[in-house]
Amino acid sequence: MAFVDLPDPATFVGAAAGIVDADRAAMGYVPTYDLVMAQRPGVNEAWKQLASAVRDGAGMRRYELATLGAARGLRSSYCSLAHGKLLAERVLGEQGLRRVLDGEQGDGVDDVDLAVVAFADKVGRGGADITATDVDELRAAGLDDGEIVDVVLAAAARCFFSTVLDSLGLQPDAAYRESVPESVRDDLVVGRPIAED
Repeated sequence: MAFVDLPDPATFVGAAAGIVDADRAAMGYVPTYDLVMAQRPGVNEAWKQLASAVRDGAGMRRYELATLGAARGLRSSYCSLAHGKLLAERVLGEQGLRRVLDGEQGDGVDDVDLAVVAFADKVGRGGADITATDVDELRAAGLDDGEIVDVVLAAAARCFFSTVLDSLGLQPDAAYRESVPESVRDDLVVGRPIAED
């Protein structure tokens, strides 16, 4: 149950309606976060541009791994489920995602992937707690300074979106009960529970 009243998506017009319609077409339903973001289409567009620019710099795999790590550090079930699902479907497969969640190599997951997730988790828990040693661990895993910046940008961007959703009390959409593989679903619920139908 959200902490603020969320509008009926049928009441949106113009750019707001476009946001809802695009996600309904892509996902088959209107995600709850649209009911927040469509209220401020300019912010939604700026968010999409930021996320796209960060993803383009990092590459999809690294962006999604850092996003998952940050979401878990933030205890954002909504973003953990969304990006875990994406990792399982488009990047790692279900077994690869299981390895990431268990902190183990194998099934296409290597020590670089695990280092990125662990570092982004720390960023999600609080950037002020990151130390030079934490950054050195990414270097030791083989990342150069530009790649480290990419990981931080992805994790920090996730801090914005996850914080918006959780601060307004949004629960992950009920659709995640069916769309996220059962073998990883419970481990992706790291904060608020999945909404009931």
